[in-house]
Amino acid sequence: MLAKTLNLVKSINSGSIVNDNMEDLVELAKLNKVLLGFLRRIRYEGCLRSAEEALYERYMSDVAKVTRALQGLDYALYKFRKPVEHVSVDIDVLIHNRHLREAVRRLKKAGFRVEVLEPYTVTMVRGGTIVDLYTHPSFAWIIYLDGERLLEEVETIEIGPVDVEVRVLSREAEAVATVAHAVYKEHVYLLSDYYVVREWFNRRALNLARELGVEDAVKVALWLNEWIEKGLLETPVKLTLAQLAVVLAKKFMEDPVFRATTVNIPRLAVRRRTVQQLFWRIKRKTY
Repeated sequence: MLAKTLNLVKSINSGSIVNDNMEDLVELAKLNKVLLGFLRRIRYEGCLRSAEEALYERYMSDVAKVTRALQGLDYALYKFRKPVEHVSVDIDVLIHNRHLREAVRRLKKAGFRVEVLEPYTVTMVRGGTIVDLYTHPSFAWIIYLDGERLLEEVETIEIGPVDVEVRVLSREAEAVATVAHAVYKEHVYLLSDYYVVREWFNRRALNLARELGVEDAVKVALWLNEWIEKGLLETPVKLTLAQLAVVLAKKFMEDPVFRATTVNIPRLAVRRRTVQQLFWRIKRKTY
């Protein structure tokens, strides 16, 4: 019997339901952040599709407002481009450190307020809109990707339905950032990640991954993709402690910035919010 995840992949690829029922595929698509893309591919018409399209339009409108405020700064939308569409819950922005203060000032002027201030990340909110400003992709105050290097891999695209030009990471840089985020930060691999790797990972992306010191995360992602395509894995996939121990140990040994910023762990560990997040991470199925 084929894995449900493979049924979802086949349904997205073929544009029709394959070997499963709609309700189960919808729930799986939600968990894997491919719901809108799934509904679009199978040409589903109904309240669920209408609601997702409305949320997507609102999200893109918010993205347009944020990027207008950041015009002229060295920024790029991060974890934004996806081969299979989904509705994000926040707007992730990679911003050069020299422009961080100005970005915060401009967003405050646009009605946002600072919600969380951490090393390498500032979270700002306005109503239901959340913007995360990253100087470097990090977890637990540990840098796992060089944000300034990623900002050298930027291009301008037009986003619909608002028809606004925005700065985004190149597809190859997005693929590398997606894999590193899934493996080093979230420890969970989604079908959304599978499609990014399948569609956008190429030799240029591999060279960038090597330069940024995340080649081991790429190896994990390619292995997971292979098993998903064989129907041997269900997504979301929670990485095992053994897998994490190997990739994090190698990252520690080979990446001097990663190693140097691990000194932040004791500062983070004493915070109550850290304990709450740890319990949430243990229990969660997706991110």
